[in-house]
Amino acid sequence: MSKMVQIPRASDASMSDAVPSSPTGKTFWQRFRRDRVLLLFVLPGAAVLLCFTYLPLLGNVIAFKDYQPYVGILESPWVGLQNFRILVSSDPAFRNAVANTLIITLLQLIFTFPAPIALALLMNSLVSERFKRIVQSILYLPHFLSWVVVVALFQHVLGFSGPLEQVMTAIGAGQPHIIGNPDFFKPLLILQDIWKNCGWGTILFLAALAGIDANLYEAAAVDGASRWRQLWHVTLPGIVPVVVLILVLRIGNLLSVGFEQIVLQQDAVGLQVSEVLDTYVYNNGIVGGEWGVSAAVGLVKGAIAVLLVLGANKIAHLFGETGLYQKEDK
Repeated sequence: MSKMVQIPRASDASMSDAVPSSPTGKTFWQRFRRDRVLLLFVLPGAAVLLCFTYLPLLGNVIAFKDYQPYVGILESPWVGLQNFRILVSSDPAFRNAVANTLIITLLQLIFTFPAPIALALLMNSLVSERFKRIVQSILYLPHFLSWVVVVALFQHVLGFSGPLEQVMTAIGAGQPHIIGNPDFFKPLLILQDIWKNCGWGTILFLAALAGIDANLYEAAAVDGASRWRQLWHVTLPGIVPVVVLILVLRIGNLLSVGFEQIVLQQDAVGLQVSEVLDTYVYNNGIVGGEWGVSAAVGLVKGAIAVLLVLGANKIAHLFGETGLYQKEDK
């Protein structure tokens, strides 16, 4: 009696190839039905993101038009790349905005970015948990203040009628000229940024520090490692992935240095030292009516930000770090 050989049907093979499956063996629709409740919770946030983040990107078309608000986007004439001429021209205002943006960005990377890391390490060294929570609450508070309040506080403290002026006058050191002084404007921006956001920035680093295995510290102590050696060989390597992730995200915002903070103090110091790309777009677009030019500058700035994020993430992969996403294995 001959054995029957079962030949797979072509329809079965085509159907198995046509329906992609995940590594767990479930098809897309099976996973969709399984996670339908979670997807339902995500839907409102996704709708808000779509309506207020992605759909407005279509308005970047005015970068290629001579846009007039009373005419509308559709009726405004096309001008091609004419609005982008400012990027390659010798306009002193634009070059000044680029220079100020790069200087403030460099100062932020040197002083503002490491400040939350140092503060998180200092707070993590506190022995009393109750005292640590009190300190955290105090340091988080400035983050919830608006820039209007922060700038007003600094102007009151460092201004001509503030406590600093009274102390300096009492000791015969003369009246300090900080608020409104162009020479102190950029350092003052960094000081304000650190005071407002440093405490809030420690949240992720404190979470990373809490995730370090305590057995590593015990093993280092048994080997005779001092507190400094434990910090260098256990603590810092434990938070490197989080530091790299935050740094990659920060690099993507290199050309955005704080619009509201700067525009509130621009009149006191002048455009020469305070004009950055964000305020340039505002002053020329909304105030000056150059909508197309401002949209072109904003569009190029966004494209550069994407390239910076991708480049920084690629460099993170070269150094063996995950970055924003895990590198695919070939």
